Amino acid sequence: METDDKNPAGFYQNKIKPLFYLIEDYFCIAVIILMALFPLLELFAYFIFKTGIAASSGLIVHCLLFSALICGMICTRKESHLAISIVQYLPEGKIRERLNVFCNLVSAFVSVVIALSSISFIKVGLDESLIGFIPRRLLASIIPVAFFIIAVRFARRTNLKGWKIIIPVLTLLLGIAASFPSIAKIIWGFEMPDAVFYLCEFFIDLAWYMKVPLVVFLILAALGGTPLFVVLGGLSLLLLQASGGEQDSVAVNIYFGLINPNIIAIPLFTLVGFFLSESKAGERLVNTFRSFFSWLPGGIIIVSVIICAFFTSFTGASGVTILALGGILFAILSEHLKYPPKFSIGLLTSVGSIGLLFPPSLPLILVGTVMQVNILHLFLGGIIPGILLVVAMIVFGIIISIKVKIPVEKFELKKALVSLKESSLEILLPIFLIVAYFSGILDLMQLGAAAVLYIFIVEVVIHRDIKIKDIKKIFDKAIPIIGGVIIILALARAFSYYIVDTQAPANVAAWMHEVISSKWVFLLLLNAALLVIGFVLDMFSAILVVLPLIIPLGEIYGIDPVHLGIIFLVNLEVGYITPPVGLNLFLSSYRFQKPFVEICRYVSPFLLVRLVVVLFVTYLPWLSTWLVKVFTG
Repeated sequence: METDDKNPAGFYQNKIKPLFYLIEDYFCIAVIILMALFPLLELFAYFIFKTGIAASSGLIVHCLLFSALICGMICTRKESHLAISIVQYLPEGKIRERLNVFCNLVSAFVSVVIALSSISFIKVGLDESLIGFIPRRLLASIIPVAFFIIAVRFARRTNLKGWKIIIPVLTLLLGIAASFPSIAKIIWGFEMPDAVFYLCEFFIDLAWYMKVPLVVFLILAALGGTPLFVVLGGLSLLLLQASGGEQDSVAVNIYFGLINPNIIAIPLFTLVGFFLSESKAGERLVNTFRSFFSWLPGGIIIVSVIICAFFTSFTGASGVTILALGGILFAILSEHLKYPPKFSIGLLTSVGSIGLLFPPSLPLILVGTVMQVNILHLFLGGIIPGILLVVAMIVFGIIISIKVKIPVEKFELKKALVSLKESSLEILLPIFLIVAYFSGILDLMQLGAAAVLYIFIVEVVIHRDIKIKDIKKIFDKAIPIIGGVIIILALARAFSYYIVDTQAPANVAAWMHEVISSKWVFLLLLNAALLVIGFVLDMFSAILVVLPLIIPLGEIYGIDPVHLGIIFLVNLEVGYITPPVGLNLFLSSYRFQKPFVEICRYVSPFLLVRLVVVLFVTYLPWLSTWLVKVFTG
């Protein structure tokens, strides 16, 4: 057989490639663990020896750089990058196959250009300083290495055979040719021969004349399923070059975007969320809250809403909440308490996305990073709107419970106290995080590291829900979110750099202010626009791509940045349950084995409640700003 291990191709396929993938996975896990340990070791050294660890901050942020890019490599391998895709609505067949080939070719081309521009940046734009004892340039070299591997993987994913194999090869070569300005800078620096300089000028002119058709091309590629980070990278490369900028400006933004200490909390809290969802923490919490609240009419509604909000505040991706808790809560609601199945499914689908306004919500951290707003202020700003949303869903659920005469359960103090003891460590987690952060004892990075250590001890050592051998599986589930989100964040920074440099948002904001003078009319239009955006973009992508364009509008209309950030999130929360492409609708259809159209019908009453809350949050700004003013004076 040709795939036999004695055959070179078969040996590579069966032995070398799986081993390389395994090394890649474990190296990524090791870097994430180091990223979690460094802040704690520095904190320990500070309290014991009254001094930190030399160069620890530089090493920590470069761990983030490595983990983000290696996660990006793994996402490419597992085909789990975030994308705006119409492919999912097409039937299996030649059209879908050709679209996939097209998207992979575009991705390979853009990735190889980013890789070469990164080498130019490292050689010309980075100094020879050391991070600890490691040269900064050596650490930054992960950028071109990762993007070269990503480019090759996209090329291989075309799965073209025979003579067609030349197509992905030519695509990579074309990407190298398009990188000529970067290659020239690598070879000659800023003192290149006149002929080379004029050729670089030709590439700039070519980008200028081709920018409109190529922008349209990249937008169509995005709709076809090209990963969002590729589209943002392609747009950044094209538009910066067309405006006379350097290709390696993209690499500059990737590097400095991925050594930002504020976003270290994103992978760490993502990990905490998956440790919670993969353990029996959900069952323990459900039992506890059920013991304390099920004697009330609609008590189990209170349980369902609070537990889902708790989980979503950590996972960030609400789909995890539905998959982790949907089964057990549905069994209690419909099989035990006899709630109508359509009500139970509608409730669980809609509350799977509440909790994103509570700390340590990943979307809140991302919004703060993009808007350059104090994340503490956003955490405070989200609390009252978050509580309002939770209360609204609970009240609506209780009204239904009274209407259909759901029986209550007898309160048993002994049973309640036993269940409270069993879940006490999970209940203490948010209390510990809130006290440590709002009191100033820990910063956001240290908080994420402490949360990882805490949940590891609780779920692996104390409760033993998760065995040591299963930890890799948790990382495998967390890595696509870590890689998918952070690599988009890096390329979105490059795109935002171009947008801000052109002053386009400010010009659009000034024009809109002339057309629409009323702040309240603008807010209504903003709500409508964000709901539409929620139809087609996941929350993370919308924050990174759309929010930078809205910030100047908020300034023009005098909207408090914290209020604007909360408006943005509360609208996108609704997008999770809004047809036709709300993520929770699809996951709920999968989890409860119901047709998609039926899920949409079940969710509609809850959607109306959510929209009412959106209007309250939008038109009552003090809901978002009052706590900030109280705590900051």
